[in-house]
Amino acid sequence: FHQACSPFIQTARCYARPVRRKRKDIPSHLDDLPPTMLKKDYANVPIINSVDDVVKRLLSLEMASQKEKMKIKTQQLVEKVRRSPNDNGSFEVQVAMLTAKIRTYEEHLQRHPKDKNNRRRMLMDIDRRKKLLAYLRRVRYDTFENTCKQLNIQYTLPPPYSRRITKRWVVKKAFCLKVFQEARKLRAPERLKQRREWQARARAAKE
Repeated sequence: FHQACSPFIQTARCYARPVRRKRKDIPSHLDDLPPTMLKKDYANVPIINSVDDVVKRLLSLEMASQKEKMKIKTQQLVEKVRRSPNDNGSFEVQVAMLTAKIRTYEEHLQRHPKDKNNRRRMLMDIDRRKKLLAYLRRVRYDTFENTCKQLNIQYTLPPPYSRRITKRWVVKKAFCLKVFQEARKLRAPERLKQRREWQARARAAKE
C-alpha cells in the first residue's frame, strides 16, 4: 500500500536537497598551447619522429600535467624578452618567469578564493616583479617598454607616500590642532604688541 506524501513533506525534501553550484569555465593563459605540442623534455629528441602515434600522444601536452604545461609557457614568455639564447638570469627573464607564476596564481584564486597561502605567494611575486620593472624603467627604459609590450603587462606608477588613517592618528591630529590654536591665542597679544612697535618705528623712520 503506497501512501502519497503530504505537500509539506515534499516541500521539506526539496528544501533539504543540496544546491549544486555550476562551475564557471575560467579562461586560462595555457589555452593557446596546442595539445599536439610535445613536452619540454622530449621536444628536441631526434628519435621522436620515428615513434608510434600513440607514443607521441602520450608525450604530447594532451596528456601533460599542469606543471609540464607551465614549463613550456614560461619558456615561451622567456623567449620573447631574452637578450641572447644563453640569457637565463637577466631582469627581463626574471620578469617573464614571475609573470607566468602570477597568472597561474590568479587562475587558481578565481577557483579557490579562500586559499590564503597562494594569495600571499602571488602578492610576494607581484612585489618582486614591480621592483624589477621599476629598476628597468629607471635604468633601461626601452627594455622596460619592450618587456611590458611583449608580456602584456600594464605597469602603473607607485602611489605617493600616504599614511594609513587610524582612529588613534585622527585623535592625535585633532589634539595637536587644538594645542596649536590655543598657543596662537596666547601669543596673539604679544604679536599684536610687536606689530604696533614695528609700525611705530616705520613711521618714525619716514618722518
